[in-house]
Amino acid sequence: MLDNIKVEDVMFLDIETVPESSSFEQLDSSRQNLWEKKSKQFRTTDQTAEEVYERAGIYSEFGKIICISVGIIREKSPMNFRLKSFFGKDEKLLLTEFSEMLSKFSKSHKEALLCAHNGKEFDFPYIARRMIINGLMIPQILDNAGKKPWEIKLLDTMDLWKFGDYKNYASLDLLTTILGIPTPKDDIDGSQVAGIYYIEDNIQRIVKYCEKDVLAIARVLSRFMNLPGIEEDKIESVTIL
Repeated sequence: MLDNIKVEDVMFLDIETVPESSSFEQLDSSRQNLWEKKSKQFRTTDQTAEEVYERAGIYSEFGKIICISVGIIREKSPMNFRLKSFFGKDEKLLLTEFSEMLSKFSKSHKEALLCAHNGKEFDFPYIARRMIINGLMIPQILDNAGKKPWEIKLLDTMDLWKFGDYKNYASLDLLTTILGIPTPKDDIDGSQVAGIYYIEDNIQRIVKYCEKDVLAIARVLSRFMNLPGIEEDKIESVTIL
């Protein structure tokens, strides 16, 4: 499959999410009851819904996106990698701006693909659901309704690493380590994002972390495709891709 892909047609992607409110107490009674029911699926008998509310961010019905970082490879020899992030407290605005950029990329790349790590289980459906919740149209590349498997333009580095072994799970941190790629988890990890957002109020730290994940995903896919690595001096953050 990867033999037929041009890496320049791939947009690499990662998202960061947090619970919709800073604490369980700030939810109205209806939302509290719904989280009570939802959290019964994973919390232990001695835990309350409030005690596990920090996990709400991983569920699109109870969380929100605070950052979407994307990256593209502009040249293959040497690799030239560009990063751009959409972030802030206004989820609808960042989703709108991301959608506009994605539409432009899809129009300029007829074989456009999106690539994320565990994207099929998390990033891609999370974005689509939050767009619906925010009253936005889902970009064609993310809308899988009625599509045949070969028509879906979504790549997943975790899925590719499985090679059909669907009981296998490999985190991005694990995959980068065994492949000799710099880890994106050298500062924070996903479990700390909500605290950094709500307590530290440091979204720039989160953006940097998100962009490191995007770069790591691009480096992993490049290894899968036996392409040259992406050197640090060939990476740039831009306002327009």
